[in-house]
Amino acid sequence: MVDAHLLFTAHRDGVFRYLCRIVGQGEARDLTQEVFLRVARGPVPEASEEAQRAWVFRIARNLALNHVRDGQRQPLTVELSDASRPATQEMALALHEALGSLAALDRDVFLLREAAGLTYEEIALARDLSVDAVGSRLHRARLQLRELLRPLLGVAQDQDVRLYGKY
Repeated sequence: MVDAHLLFTAHRDGVFRYLCRIVGQGEARDLTQEVFLRVARGPVPEASEEAQRAWVFRIARNLALNHVRDGQRQPLTVELSDASRPATQEMALALHEALGSLAALDRDVFLLREAAGLTYEEIALARDLSVDAVGSRLHRARLQLRELLRPLLGVAQDQDVRLYGKY
């Protein structure tokens, strides 16, 4: 029998990074706690380590989707921003907008890979896709993000922009 505490220790950072990209850092803390409360309350599936990781991220994804859906029912609030914000904030905003422009499944696959660090196999299990479909969707998401972010980075059309790492 797998201990929920072990799953928490192994996956809390990846779950938190993944949720930050979907709902923002403040909300991600609460949702990360909720993910692991659900993990602790329910029976952990007797499966491979890879399948258990995918199960944890499926819970995280479902909670994030519910949170976003519930937030859309509330009135929109607009935050005033300082025009002299640093370039890193501008880049973070551009990245957030670029991620938001991706198809939902492509964005989710990208975030599961780059923000959460899941393998292609784990993403396939979490999203009920084939490994080949994960690779195709990840490739498409990277190409779209590269094109969307190219102007902000001041990179010429013939230069390459790499989109890998922890987002």
